[in-house]
Amino acid sequence: MMHLTRLSAGLTVAAFAVLSACADQAGQGPQPVKSDFKPTYLGVQTILMDGDLVDFRVQMQGARNRDDVSNYARCAAAQYALIRGYGFARHLRTNIAESGGTWRADAVYTISASLPLGLRNIDAEVTVRDCGALGIPTV
Repeated sequence: MMHLTRLSAGLTVAAFAVLSACADQAGQGPQPVKSDFKPTYLGVQTILMDGDLVDFRVQMQGARNRDDVSNYARCAAAQYALIRGYGFARHLRTNIAESGGTWRADAVYTISASLPLGLRNIDAEVTVRDCGALGIPTV
């Protein structure tokens, strides 16, 4: 019984330490991210596949990971939807490859005037605004 009491006390102390660390950081607000991230966006190729189905092929250098090139394609899709007079896009798939420091994404989206069914939808206007704030080109 004594062993269980020590174990319980040890867990309580550990939990308190974790919660204290969270509380200390929570009061500081968002911390700025220090980064030397300076990508080069190499352009977007848009291929209308069928009606509302669009393929976006983007290239960039200096990406930190797959998310950076995927976000570039997402920004292109959002701007394209707005240009075509639509308010939404739905992500279907993205293939990503990297070779010699150049990242490429081949992303397919559907575009629509109303919110499409599915979980991977984007509001084109909000996304374009967010892309601009992050410095990601949309065309």
